Amino acid sequence: MFLFDGPDNADVTILLAHGAGAPMDSPSMTAAAKALAGVGFRVARFEFDYMAARRTGAGRTPPPRAEALNPQYLAAVDALGDVGALIIGGKSMGGRVASMVADALFARGRIRGLLCLGYPFHPPGKPEKLRTGHLVDLATPALIVQGTRDEFGTPEDVSTYRLSPRIEILWLEDGDHDLKPRKRVSGYSAADHLKAMAEAVSVWAARLEQVRLLRTCSAQN
Repeated sequence: MFLFDGPDNADVTILLAHGAGAPMDSPSMTAAAKALAGVGFRVARFEFDYMAARRTGAGRTPPPRAEALNPQYLAAVDALGDVGALIIGGKSMGGRVASMVADALFARGRIRGLLCLGYPFHPPGKPEKLRTGHLVDLATPALIVQGTRDEFGTPEDVSTYRLSPRIEILWLEDGDHDLKPRKRVSGYSAADHLKAMAEAVSVWAARLEQVRLLRTCSAQN
């Protein structure tokens, strides 16, 4: 059910779901998982049923509405079991689904945070069709990593949205929806952006742990 990268004894596991059109072992997902594993995370990738069905010759089943995938994401968390500190998230639609189940898991102490790689704030060319309603009051600490030329949400778009203060956004210069820049335009390579993403996630996750420890100490005193 899962593809794993990174050390088995990692302090933090990151569970990632794929985007709407590409599987868990797509080049983009694989590159992101290996970059995160390279800074010490254990990364688990999984597929929603419609994508897994494509591997069996059942045809190119279209993705259902994102909300319909919530139970499958929760099932993946349960199947992963007790891995200690857990961050959930995903690429594009996978991150969106994770964001819709995050608060229930966070309230139960099941997860530490939410990581979205290329959040689909709106469909391309349809900025009026926002997918941000549930992000206004999000209680889960979240990090969204977004390219500045992502057609699903640019800095100009996102600056006008009401978003929870628990959400942090890392903007990668000239990155597209897969976080890839045009090196001749930006001076950055895809490897540069993946490295920056992974390092930022590492710093963010460490900060979440510090906050947790401080709260634990305060509650005990």
